[in-house]
Order: sequence, then structure tokens, then C-alpha cells
Amino acid sequence: MRAEYVEAVLDVVELIPAGQVLSYGDIAALLESGGPRQVGSVMSHHGSAVPWWRVIRAAGLPPVCHDATALVHYREEATALRGETGGEHPSWRVDMALARWNPNEPEFDAIDAIAARLHAAVGPAAAPEAGPAAKMSVPRDGLQA
Repeated sequence: MRAEYVEAVLDVVELIPAGQVLSYGDIAALLESGGPRQVGSVMSHHGSAVPWWRVIRAAGLPPVCHDATALVHYREEATALRGETGGEHPSWRVDMALARWNPNEPEFDAIDAIAARLHAAVGPAAAPEAGPAAKMSVPRDGLQA
């Protein structure tokens, strides 16, 4: 995996505010590069230095095998959850409708800058419309569930 892609994914993860989340696919869509599996691979191999618990599966489930640790972070950050978090068979997940991060204009500008750096690094063949004035995350009607 290209170092530029790893850096771009981790830079976006660092922008996600406490108490909010994005899915792997959301990050790929914001970067207009890769897909959920590529973002998941970055997080699996390089995500320990960033707030990894804020990147989850689209159904609201935490990263595989990290549910107990993620739950501690979600409680600390008051992340919206659904279901039963205790008991013998917990059945909780993050409430994507409430917890999904919807960046504001300045945050989108930061994401655009990250995406532009990524597209510039991989060259024009991978991003034919990328350039200094290109807006990567247009239209800005929010992330869809």
C-alpha cells in the first residue's frame, strides 16, 4: 500500500471529533480513493497511533476483536450507542444516525487538502480532475447512511 494513502487515511481519522465516527467506506469516499477494505487495511496495520475506535463498520459495529476496548472509548466520549452493552451477550453498536460525523465547511476544507495531496502524489491518471483548485468532497450534502 502506498505511503501517501496510509498518511491520507490517518490524517482524516485524526480529524474525527470525539464522540463521532466514520465508516471505512466514508473515509474512502471522502478521499475519493480506495474503498472500505483499503481503509480497513490501513487501520489494521497503522491505526494504533490515531483514534482507531472512531472508524467502524457501516452497520455501526466496532473494529473486529476490539469491541471491549472500543466500548470503553465510546463511553468516555459519550458516543451514541444502541442496544445492550452489558450482560452475558452484549448486542450493542454505535448509532450511526446520531454518531456519524458530518464535517462542516472548514473541516471539509481540511479533508479536501488531504485528498488533494493524495491525488497529487498518485498522479493525474488516478485523479484526472485533481489540481490545486479541485474540490474533492463536492457535493457537500453530508454523508449518507
